[in-house]
Amino acid sequence: FFRTPSTAMATALALLGTLAALIDGAVATPGLGRTPPMGWMSWQVFRCQVDCSQTPNACINERLYMQMTDRMAEDGYVQAGYNTISIDDCWEQSSRDSQGRLQPNATRFPSGMAALGKYMHAKGVKFGIYSDEGTKTCGGYPGSLGFETVDAQSFAAWGVDYFKLDGCWNNQAGYAVGYPRMGQALNASGRAIFYSCSWPAYLGDDETAKPFSKMVDAGCNSWRNWADIQPTWASLLSIIDHWGDYSAVLQKTAGPGHWHDPDMLLIGVPGITMAEQEAQMALWSVVAAPLVMGNDLRAIPSESKRLLLNREVIAVDQDPLGRMGGRVSPKGEHEVWKRDLAGCAVAVALLNKGAEDAHVVLPLKEATGLAEAHARDLIKQQDLGPIKGMPQFLVKSHGVVFLRLTPNGGRCQY
Repeated sequence: FFRTPSTAMATALALLGTLAALIDGAVATPGLGRTPPMGWMSWQVFRCQVDCSQTPNACINERLYMQMTDRMAEDGYVQAGYNTISIDDCWEQSSRDSQGRLQPNATRFPSGMAALGKYMHAKGVKFGIYSDEGTKTCGGYPGSLGFETVDAQSFAAWGVDYFKLDGCWNNQAGYAVGYPRMGQALNASGRAIFYSCSWPAYLGDDETAKPFSKMVDAGCNSWRNWADIQPTWASLLSIIDHWGDYSAVLQKTAGPGHWHDPDMLLIGVPGITMAEQEAQMALWSVVAAPLVMGNDLRAIPSESKRLLLNREVIAVDQDPLGRMGGRVSPKGEHEVWKRDLAGCAVAVALLNKGAEDAHVVLPLKEATGLAEAHARDLIKQQDLGPIKGMPQFLVKSHGVVFLRLTPNGGRCQY
């Protein structure tokens, strides 16, 4: 049965209110998104499930987000850098109030969004929310088109820290006006809110034709580029191939404050093997992608959890140099992906897209510029010692070997 959590929330807020007040008092500051965001988002697993009587533990309601906040705070995710819980579509009432403001569904969010945000803040978690730059959201709820200012003011009043703006029920001409208008409204709201735009995901496949510089000007801190990820190897591989094909193009506009987003992490989601999960975690880190989990944190396998909490892999994604990497070998069954890191180090992912385990060759000098280096396996967290020439590594089917290479002598190759 569906249990309204208002009493539990009120008790928790009374105990945690002091810390909430400290975090909730934040004001707008420059420098959002200096490294890619990290957190959790509900869409991949929970979609638009609003029938809480039938699925009380998998329903878009405040209880779900409180439970995920608890898991983030208590299971080591916040300490590892995953600091944002994002509500996706289907949280709203079916219409705005008499003053034109968005309202949360009163049955599923009886305590209101400000209270939910305070609950998250009290646990050291940032509060993320969703809307759409169209007449409706993708799930059919009221969109923000024409209401950008009032919605930005509502989000600021609720203590929102992260905002995803989708692009259903609009068109290319409308995106070019609406996304900058929302960016201006967020900047004027008085609160620092990370702005995640879905603008380029609605502009087709050709990344060379997308106006990324205008997205930067619009204030977008990250943007979804392409197709939604699904919990299959075929979907994951299609995104990997797309990012590889357009690596050189995407690298030109990625950097601190504005990141390309290949969509949520499938780590811990049924249907994806452990090798495939390792491949996604490594390649997302190479391309400096947001690390936004799309799993159920209440029921995550221990091996997947260890991967998500691997500080050495996370450090590649969050590297302060802020330089996006990409594929540096020809497209094929075996590939080499590389990212330059601060301190003259290099991250290399050796990818095996084939159906069988295989040895993958790393042409060290050609791929990285290094004649020799000290290698560390980041997933296994093991030192491999010095390498040079054309070393080979055994890579699982659909998996990676993910290396951090430190040049002997410490001389940068970039």
